[in-house]
Amino acid sequence: MEVVASAPGKVLVAGGYLVLERPNAGLVLSTSARFYAIVRPLRDELSHDSWAWAWTDVKVTSPQLSREATYKLSLKKSTLQLTESANPFVEQAVQFSVAAAKVTVTDKEGKEALDKLLLQGFAILIEARGLPLTPEVLLSLPPFCSITFNSEVANGTMTGENCKPEVAKTGLGSSAAMTTSVVAALLHYLGTINLSCLGQSSSGNAAGRDLDLLHAIAQSAHCIAQGKIGSGFDVSAAVYGSQRYTRFSPEILSSAQVTGGHCMADVVADIVTQSWDHEKAKFSLPPLMSLLLGEPGTGGSSTPSMVGSVKQWQKSDPQKSKETWSKLGIANSVLENQLRNLNKLAEDHWEAYESVLRSCSRLTCSKWTEVATNQHQELIVRSLLAARDAFLEIRLHMREMGIAAGVPIEPESQTQLLDATMNMEGVLLAGVPGAGGFDAVFSVILGEASDAVAKAWSSAGVLPLLVREDPRGVSLEAGDPRTREVSTAVSSIQIN
Repeated sequence: MEVVASAPGKVLVAGGYLVLERPNAGLVLSTSARFYAIVRPLRDELSHDSWAWAWTDVKVTSPQLSREATYKLSLKKSTLQLTESANPFVEQAVQFSVAAAKVTVTDKEGKEALDKLLLQGFAILIEARGLPLTPEVLLSLPPFCSITFNSEVANGTMTGENCKPEVAKTGLGSSAAMTTSVVAALLHYLGTINLSCLGQSSSGNAAGRDLDLLHAIAQSAHCIAQGKIGSGFDVSAAVYGSQRYTRFSPEILSSAQVTGGHCMADVVADIVTQSWDHEKAKFSLPPLMSLLLGEPGTGGSSTPSMVGSVKQWQKSDPQKSKETWSKLGIANSVLENQLRNLNKLAEDHWEAYESVLRSCSRLTCSKWTEVATNQHQELIVRSLLAARDAFLEIRLHMREMGIAAGVPIEPESQTQLLDATMNMEGVLLAGVPGAGGFDAVFSVILGEASDAVAKAWSSAGVLPLLVREDPRGVSLEAGDPRTREVSTAVSSIQIN
């Protein structure tokens, strides 16, 4: 038996910093960049004395990163025997998932099947698909290709060992997507959840409850692995897809944080019985709008450091920070409402909506009002311009917060690029995602205007990425995606 699950990366388009505190919300889009986890048994048959085993084997492989690690898993404690951590996110995902299976599978037949699966041991293969690639040069690279490694260590000497992969930090939430894909694949493999009916999921049915369990385990594993309890919007997006997100109360994970993940059964039993109070509402970009991401190539920013500086500013100037956050919260809500309104207008008046979007995609925003010839089109244009104004307000207050806190939330170099982008034909929004800094830029573009923006970014030294919005969350895949890609490529070959 083989299980393949995937989970997407994310882009936080509004709600940076505010999303860290309840009841503030963030607008997060899941993306086409996905992590895949493949779980299969290490042994097909069990020996006659396997019932007496206290440990089983776990093997984790990532061909792209040329990484492989083997572990012993305690069948009693659901913990891995670690001499040196190779990947804390994967290791915590394994421990929390196995413990969750033991806690939640209670019937005799299910327990026997679970015991057999664990005794067989399991192999986990991790792959990333659709991660940042240049549109022209790297489009020809095969999917799941290997990642290059640098050979220079801190002291400047050259070595072939312990090299780091050359991967740019783009803020797509790769650790959350990877953790979620591993947890999803393992929980399905161990019979704890059923990912086969995700299309029918709702908060009250079995598929919805399975997603909620997956979310709780993935959030727990991710928080323990990174050593802090973050807002969790990246894991939530990896599980549920694009959404409006309000964080869970940090106290929910207090037991996991205190134990450090050692008493796994007790920790997980507490986690799954907690009343998770995060809020999620379905959200996605309106039709005929696309998300474009860019990597400035100026080096990544340290999100924890920037968050720490903002929190310090809140303490030192509570009145001003409260005023700024209030203004940001209002602007974020206006942006969300206008985008939701555009979704509704597209649903109710498609012909008028399509006509406006196609026309505006060829014009700068100053000329958008000229395309409206009836009442419905006027409403659509008005909503487009209101969304732009709200986002400009967001950017203004984020810059003010950055200056006050002494951190480059929207660096001057990004400001110049984003202003120029928003003045281009067909551009609705352009900003820095999440906590800001030098990691990435994004733009929301109307119609077919993406190519022009990508070319302008390239000319400015910004790398346009092949990542787009994909509102899906976690997914059960039909098979190994690497095999599927090869089959697709072979079937497309033409013999003249």
